[in-house]
Amino acid sequence: MTTPQGAAPSVFGVDIGGSGIKGAPVDVLAGALAQPRHKVLTPHPAEPAAVAAAVREVVEHFGHRGPVGLTFPGVVVDGHTRTAANVDQGWLELDAAGLFREALDSPVVVLNDADAAGLAELTHGAGRGQRGTVLVLTFGTGIGSALFADGVLVPNTELGHLELRGKDAEHRASSAARDRHQLSWADWAVRVDEYLDLVERLFWPQLIIIGGGVSRKHDKFLPLLKERAARVVPAELRNDAGIVGAAMAAAAD
Repeated sequence: MTTPQGAAPSVFGVDIGGSGIKGAPVDVLAGALAQPRHKVLTPHPAEPAAVAAAVREVVEHFGHRGPVGLTFPGVVVDGHTRTAANVDQGWLELDAAGLFREALDSPVVVLNDADAAGLAELTHGAGRGQRGTVLVLTFGTGIGSALFADGVLVPNTELGHLELRGKDAEHRASSAARDRHQLSWADWAVRVDEYLDLVERLFWPQLIIIGGGVSRKHDKFLPLLKERAARVVPAELRNDAGIVGAAMAAAAD
């Protein structure tokens, strides 16, 4: 997959979210976007055929030909999507890899969105060189999670669906919940702390990395969180981590 000049592989990453689908060519050796990302709105309803068409639009925007890594906001096992919390139920038990392979006429890899972000952060970002237990949490439409033990990913943890006050934690503490309930940063930080208490008691991580779209505003809420045993830091790749991690997965396939 290298060019005749020996340049980095031409690999494309796409991050499929509940509100937007964004992608770009990625320099997987540097862990950075090779060009500014292109974004389109996620179709509503987010049916498989409509999402595949939107993904094709993003990829064709760059004229890319070659491997494509794609994230999905749910459990992905061997290219099949097993859950569909924030997208259409038509994704349940779907051969998503086959769908995208046909839509793009390219080799594809599909993985959980937070797992992709975690891979990027552990390799090129805030988790570089960190041993022990690391938890990457992405706050957006929901709450995604990626759990690592000594650098090894435990896939598809989906910790945003842990029960908190009788409902999915992401319904209380996601970035979308902050917008929905018009919470101040201070009030939202209280909910985030409550959620971090829950996951910290379960996994006792040494490091918690906060990613997702809200990570670009980390200065507004991270200082409001209480001190805890784990270090809590913002994602260094911010909201590009999913794109980078998806491309890394495609390059490694």
